[in-house]
Amino acid sequence: MQIILNADDFGRTPAVNAAVVQAHRQGVLTSTSLMVTAEAADEAVALARTMPELAVGLHLVVVGGKAALPHRQAPHIVDGQGRFSDDPFWAGLRYAFSRTAQQELAREIEAQFERFAAAGLPLSHVDGHMHMHMHPTVMKLAVPLAVQYGARGIRVPRDDLRLGLRYDRRQAGTKTLWAVVFGLLACAEMRLIRSYRLAVTDRVYGLMQTGQMSEGYLIWLLHRISVPTAEIYLHPSTVPLDEPLGPNPGDLAALVSPAVREAIAGRGIRLITYPALASNQEEKSQ
Repeated sequence: MQIILNADDFGRTPAVNAAVVQAHRQGVLTSTSLMVTAEAADEAVALARTMPELAVGLHLVVVGGKAALPHRQAPHIVDGQGRFSDDPFWAGLRYAFSRTAQQELAREIEAQFERFAAAGLPLSHVDGHMHMHMHPTVMKLAVPLAVQYGARGIRVPRDDLRLGLRYDRRQAGTKTLWAVVFGLLACAEMRLIRSYRLAVTDRVYGLMQTGQMSEGYLIWLLHRISVPTAEIYLHPSTVPLDEPLGPNPGDLAALVSPAVREAIAGRGIRLITYPALASNQEEKSQ
């Protein structure tokens, strides 16, 4: 069994950056996703250069964050402060039906890839803030650029609803909706992803307990994963950000927990990255 342990929102704040460093150096973190437009992105890049074994991917931001382009170059998708809408539903409708918004979005997504390339880091993979890379318009624009800029994999969030509800039945309706929506999107977009030969894992865990990826849950999950390959994503931070679904110290505690490391060793799990996964899949196909 091969598992990628990824930290989202790298570069968002110094507290998130510090948590990623700690989780990699003292814990089991193998991978992280960089928000190139965030306030602490430059610090994150500098830190990543000191950790060559940490795989770094692009955490595309097209909702709930700052754009790479100024308002004058993308007036239909960002506000006067150069920020995207915080509402993924209305932003998604705009990206789906506005031709002008789609043209601006294409330039914005490429600008984020260019900014990542300018940092000089190898591009491990691509995913998205609030999973908005799964939006059909965003995915269609992002996948060719991912390959062009050297990415080896892409996140396809396919959590296990059955396992999620076994652990915690609270918010069962919301969890079911998430599972259905992302399941349908995954089915619709796998042909495009496979045509570009980007690596994907069999499952991606984190959606059902987002913001609450505790030590207990992570150990429980590690004992029950049955697929050959998986990604588990977390949102570690050294301090709370007062967001129920956002970075938090609990996720960091799980990543540095000796009990989590023991659970991984006990099941003989191999911790990997998207580039390693892609290489393994290429070898099997030959």
